Amino acid sequence: MAAAAAVAALCRRLPGALRLSGARLTLNLFHKGLAKVEPLCQLKFLHTTLSRKGLEEFFDDPGNWGEKSVKSGDAWNIKQLRGKSSEDLHKLWYVLLKEKNMLLTLEQESKRQHRPMPSPERLDKVKKSMKNIDLVVREREIALRLLQTGHEKPVPGEWRHDFLGRTYWYTYKEWPIPWYLNKKYRKRKFYYLPHVDRFIRLRLEKSLRIRARRQNLERKRQKLLQIKFPHLAVKSQGQ
Repeated sequence: MAAAAAVAALCRRLPGALRLSGARLTLNLFHKGLAKVEPLCQLKFLHTTLSRKGLEEFFDDPGNWGEKSVKSGDAWNIKQLRGKSSEDLHKLWYVLLKEKNMLLTLEQESKRQHRPMPSPERLDKVKKSMKNIDLVVREREIALRLLQTGHEKPVPGEWRHDFLGRTYWYTYKEWPIPWYLNKKYRKRKFYYLPHVDRFIRLRLEKSLRIRARRQNLERKRQKLLQIKFPHLAVKSQGQ
C-alpha cells in the first residue's frame, strides 16, 4: 500500500513539473539575449533562387513600376545557344520561365487596369528564346539517338499511305506473331487505288485556297490598320 501511495503521489506531481519546465523553455526561447533559432523545415540545402517568402518574383522590378518602356536585350538565337552546355541550357530555361511568368502577370494586370503594358516585346523575346532552347535540345537528342541507334525518331517507323491517300507516320510495334499470320494487321491497307488521285488533288486545292484566303484577310487587316493609325505606319516605316 505504501508503494502504491508513493506512485500515486509521483503521478500527481508530474504534470506540474512538466508545466514548469515548459514555462522555463518558453522563457529561454523568447529571451532577447539569445540568438534567433529557425526551424529545420525552412533550411534549404539546394538554392536555385533568392530566398523570398512572398510572391515578389511574379512581379516586375519595383524600379520599373510606372515606366512606359523598359530596356531589354535581344532574344537568344540558336547560334548562341549551341555553344552552351546542357546544364547551362537547363538553368537558362528556368530563368526564362520565371521571366515569362512575371511578364504574363504584368500583362494580366495591365488588362485589368486598362493600361498599356510597358515594353510588351519582352514577352515575345522570352518565348522566342525558349523556343530556340527547345530546338537546340531536340537537335542534341536526335544526334545522340543517331549515334546510338541509327534512328532519328525515338521509336522507328516509316511514312505510309492510308486508303484515302493521306500520308502519316507509322510507328513500328512489337507483335507476338509474324505479320503474315496476324489477321488484324493484314486487314489494314497501306495503299490507295488510282481513282483516289482525283480526290487527293481536290484536297490539295482546297488547302491552298484556304491559305490564300487567310493571307488576303491578313493583308486587308494590315491596310485597315495603316488607314486607321497613319502615324504609327509612318513611324514603323522610318524605323
